Amino acid sequence: MNIEELYQEIILDHSKRPRNFGPLSDATATARGDNPSCGDEIDLAIKLTHKGIEQIKFTGQGCAICMASASLMTLKVQNMQSAEALGMVQDFHRSFTEAAELPGHFGDLKVFYAVRRFPQRVKCATLAWRALEQALTVPAPAVGEAVVPEASELSRQGAVEPEENSQDLECEEKVTPPATSDSRHNLAP
Repeated sequence: MNIEELYQEIILDHSKRPRNFGPLSDATATARGDNPSCGDEIDLAIKLTHKGIEQIKFTGQGCAICMASASLMTLKVQNMQSAEALGMVQDFHRSFTEAAELPGHFGDLKVFYAVRRFPQRVKCATLAWRALEQALTVPAPAVGEAVVPEASELSRQGAVEPEENSQDLECEEKVTPPATSDSRHNLAP
């Protein structure tokens, strides 16, 4: 088996059987990521304590790359301090924007380095990571406080210019992990 076949196997395994998929009822931070150009949607929920990311889960649907990236990300950042997880977010993004190799401690996440050859798929691989960054850096609104719509929602409303190269790109078939007893829930406050 060559390295590309191994990478494909890892992505398929995590997309069909994502780890940490499902609701997190006692989340202290949440974020939603969506990619309107291909339909990927991720709702990320994190339980932050003084020890760091005590628990992290996600729900949603997306292509194999999106779901596998979210699954592998949750495994990697669980039990990390927020600052360390944000550093990983930056390294992951840098691997796509600056053609930088991922450090050795990224382990199986290195499978996404090959995605760089397909620019239209980079958003699929980075969606969960952008949600993680948002969950760790944007404070939750206070009770009764207005919630500002996401950039993607503003873009659909015409308030924000779409990102460069955001033309409609066909993404592969969406993957919806098997339902659990309470896998459908709303992460909104």
